[in-house]
Parts: sequence; C-alpha cells; structure tokens
Amino acid sequence: MDYRKTAEAIYEKVGKRENLVSVAHCSTRLRLVLADDKKCDAKAVEDIDGVKGVFSASGQLQVILGTGVVNKVYDEFLVISGMTGVSKEEAKEAAAQKQPFYKQAIKTLGDIFVPIIPAIVASGFLMGIMEALNFMVNNGFLNLDTSGSLFVLANLFANTAYTFLPILIAYSAAKVFGGNPYLGAVIGMMMIHPNLQNAWTVATEGVKQTLPVWFGLYRVDLVGYQGHVIPVIIAVFVMCQIEKRLHKVVPAMFDLFVTPLVSVFVTGYLTFSIIGPIFVTVENGILNGVQQLLTLPFGIGSFIMGGLYSTTVVAGVHHMYTLIDVGQLGLYGKTYWLPLASAANIAQGAAALAVALKTRNQKTKSMAVPSAMSCFMGITEPAIFGVNLRFFKPFICGAAGGACGALYASVVGLGATGTGVTGIFGLLLCLNDPLNYIVMFLISAGSAFALTWVFGYKDPVETKAAPAEKVPVVSESPATEKEGSRGGAVYAPVTGEAISYTEIADPTFASGVLGKGAGIRPEKGEIQAPFDGTVTMVFDTKHAIGLESADGTELLIHVGLNTVELKGRYFTSLCEAGAKVKQGDKLLEFDIEAIRTAGYDATVAVLASAPENVKDIKTGHVEAGEKIFETCGN
Repeated sequence: MDYRKTAEAIYEKVGKRENLVSVAHCSTRLRLVLADDKKCDAKAVEDIDGVKGVFSASGQLQVILGTGVVNKVYDEFLVISGMTGVSKEEAKEAAAQKQPFYKQAIKTLGDIFVPIIPAIVASGFLMGIMEALNFMVNNGFLNLDTSGSLFVLANLFANTAYTFLPILIAYSAAKVFGGNPYLGAVIGMMMIHPNLQNAWTVATEGVKQTLPVWFGLYRVDLVGYQGHVIPVIIAVFVMCQIEKRLHKVVPAMFDLFVTPLVSVFVTGYLTFSIIGPIFVTVENGILNGVQQLLTLPFGIGSFIMGGLYSTTVVAGVHHMYTLIDVGQLGLYGKTYWLPLASAANIAQGAAALAVALKTRNQKTKSMAVPSAMSCFMGITEPAIFGVNLRFFKPFICGAAGGACGALYASVVGLGATGTGVTGIFGLLLCLNDPLNYIVMFLISAGSAFALTWVFGYKDPVETKAAPAEKVPVVSESPATEKEGSRGGAVYAPVTGEAISYTEIADPTFASGVLGKGAGIRPEKGEIQAPFDGTVTMVFDTKHAIGLESADGTELLIHVGLNTVELKGRYFTSLCEAGAKVKQGDKLLEFDIEAIRTAGYDATVAVLASAPENVKDIKTGHVEAGEKIFETCGN
C-alpha cells in the first residue's frame, strides 16, 4: 500500500490542519484529537485503503491501521500536516480538555471505579454463590453444614469489599485527583471508623449519637459512611486540593509532616461537618430517584432505560453507572440497574448475531460473529460500533430487545449482588434468582434477534462490491509475500490463563480487525518467542512486538491494554527489530504487579493477522511453549 496516499486521504477527510488538535499513535491505531468532530467524515475515513476500522472514544478519533503500518502512516501524516507528534498520554489529556464538563466528570468516575471493579466483582460473585447456597439449605434442596469453617469464612469474605468500599474508593480517587493515595485511604478509613455508628444499623436502631460542630452552630450525626460513594469522592477531592496547595507553600523541611497532618485533619473535619451530611442527602436522592424510575408501574421506567442504555454507551456516559450500581448495593443490598444493563448488552449482541447469520458479505460476517460473541461476554463496543451502528437498524432493534428484557427484569424484581459483569457471566451475580436472569437473557436476545432478522438488516446491493476492494489491504504485507504460506503452530509466549481474542477487554482486539488468536492473563512477566522466525517490530514503549514465522505467519504480541501510556515503565526489551529468534527465546520482561497496580489490565494479546485462518484456539491454563492455536495460509 502507499502509506503517503493513505495519510493524505485521512488528513483530507478529518478536516485538515485547522481541525486537528493533536496526533499520536500506539502500536495499532492512529489517535487524532479533533477540534470539531462534525468536520470529520468518519465513514469516508473507514473506506480509505489500508484502514481497518474507525471509532471515537474518549474524545479521540481512533483509526485502526495495524502493526507496522500505523508507524509509517503516522510519519507521513506528520509531514503532510506539519504537526509535531505527541505521546498517547498527552493526546488523551488534550481529548479530555476538549470534552464538555459533564463528560470530563463522567470520565473521572470511570477512572476511579475501573481499577476497583475486580474487587467488587469478586465479592459480588461470592455473595451470589452464598445467597444461592443459603436458599438451597433453608428450603431443603441441599444438606450442608453451615457452621463449617468453609461456609463461615466464605460468608465473611463475601461482603468484605463492600464493607470497606469507602477505603477502596478513597485510595483510587486520590490517585485520579493527583494526591497521595495513602492519605486518601486514611480519609476512607475515617469515614467507616469503628467508633462511629454503622450506617446499616440506623434504619433499625435510629441515630444513637450526635455531635455539635463549628462551635455549637449545629449538630451532626456520628454515623459512618458504609455503602456511600459520592461523599467519599468529594472528600478525597477536597483533600487532594489542600494537599497540592500545601506542597507549594510549605517549606521542604516541614513538608513531610505538616502537609499530611493538615490535609487529613482539615479534610476530616470538613467531611463530618459539611461534606458528608450534604452529599449523603444528594446521593440518597439520586438513588431513590433512580429506584422510583425503575419501579414505575408495569416496568415502564425500566423499559425506557433498557431501550436508551445502548445510546448512553455510544455517548460515553455509561461509566457513571457504576456509581448507581455501588450506591444501590449499599442502600438496598442489591443493584437493580445491572440486570437492565445486561439486558441491553445481550440484545445488542443478538442483533449483531442476526446480521452475521443473515449477511452474505464475508467481511461483515467476519466482523459480526466475534463481535456478537464478545457482546454476550459483556464487551459491547465491537458489536455496537463495528456492526450495529454501522447499519443503524440493527442498533435500533437491539435497543428494542434491551427494553423488553429490562421490562421483564423490573416486573420480577431481578437484582444482582454485585457489579462489573454483564452478559452470560452476569448470571453469577444473580445466583439468588438465576431462573429470572435466564428468562431475561432469552427475552432480550430473542426479541432483538427476531426484530433484526425481519426488519433490521438486508444486504445492500451497493455495498457488495465495495468491501471486496479492501480485502487485500487487511494484510500488512504484499499479497505476493504470502503466496504458498503454509501456516503453522503458534505456541504460548507466556504462562497464564488463555482466553479467546473475542474476550479481550479491548474493542479493537476483540473485534478481530487486527487478526485472530488468543489473550493470555499472565502469571509470569516473561514473553518468549512463539515460533521460529524474525522480529519485525519492537514498539518504542516496549509493550508490543511484531513477528513473522518461517511459514509466513504474521503475529502481534501486545502486553496489556492501553499500556502504551506507561511509556516503557515496567518493560525490559530483550530483542531488536530484524533479529532472528527460535521458539522459546526470551523477547521481553515485564512487571505484572506494577502494571496492575498502575491500573492497567495486563492481558497479553497474541494475534495472527490476515490472511491466515486461525483454528483450534486453546483456552484455560497454558504454560509458555504450549501450543495455543494454529494458522493455515491461503
């Protein structure tokens, strides 16, 4: 392909220099921050030779080009535009500043909750399991010793994350707001201090003690903040502002003890006297309002929100829903919002599946099938952005299916014991009522599939020829180089839990536009060569490697999701582009725990690019050097 022509075409369609704020790239995508999204013809960009996909996320236009190709197009783009490239982190910051205030606030909530979701999911799963076991024991379906150590300890473990949730939120919020996360954790600890009355006892026991504040001006309840979210976030935000300002004015020799002391004490007093009382009222008002909407007669409110949910995903405001889930779990012991979200996600997956089964266009089919499967696992972006919105009617049919499923969930009062997981695995959060979750799943999927099949999709005549013109450019090497390719075995480059590429929590990888293969949740921080071949690319931030086998298989190994933002921290490259390697040779070392602590998913993507056909993908635990899939060339 002609990289300059591709760069020129992208430059033209995004609105030229006057519409560009910044340009950056990662190992697979060109990332553009635009001044005015309306001046960009995204559909035309998608049709450009060499472009594998286009989507907008977090204020950036992300143009998927593929490993190797993106570097060359990026270089040409800089020459044509006359711009200076920026890091992905700087581009992300520019995109955030361009967004309206409410989107910045929603993004902040997402940044706070995403790192703690694994803890919430783990507790939610265990709570669901324990509720199911208790139900079966109490109703005589199961004979189990509930006084045994396993049962007692499991009950203890189940609600731990929710009991100490303010500490988790406070720690994460302090990192997002640029403060000391350990001081943030102290604020969280103060808010659930054992000397305070437990908030969950107030409903039955009333408030036992009040305290005069601000020299007796008024009194506040000495009650903890168990289960609350908004007061914790606001308190930590205030603490971080105080701390950052003190760092600027306190002399260095006193900073170590003056700044933490003043920050914590002042924030603590403000929290219990002003912030807490005000924002508990605000939070309870929001949650009660949401609950009243969801409990409108005949499930009308849930029907409306189930239909609109996917639209909010497109708008990027769905990150705020974790706040509702966590708040409802604290207030009611269950979240009635998660089943609604799950219904919407399932329905979009079913709509994409209907497109996949109905279309004769192989490119559409190859995109829609993995996107649908990914959606059923709770990852909706590939189906929504890659398939349903592209044809629009399937998106509407999916929204209608989500509305029907949410209506049923509301009528039967379906609630989840945790948050963070939807789709098939969402059942594990509803083990207290699994039958109704399954029925909701079938209603959502069935109605969306039927509507899409009958009304939502028909192969347009004019699109049958156009996609075929783009098929050769999916490969990043000339077609002649692949003639006679035999394919071969690809061996696991790292030890860990292998999953299908469709389950990787990144829409670009999960959609298959960069190739098919596997994801591996690593147990060891060491990448080995997956076959005998040549290193074709080592990304400058060391997190991604391109290889080509002697049999012609092109492979991308990408360590972690969005780890380009780490700028090479925690990665040590042991190879260079052009190096010949043998299967099992060490290519890269990385610090798994440091990456996860920094808030990143460490999943290793192992993707074989077209035209190979990937088969026999192994899932489950794999050792480095164990075969994970095979490729067979055309």
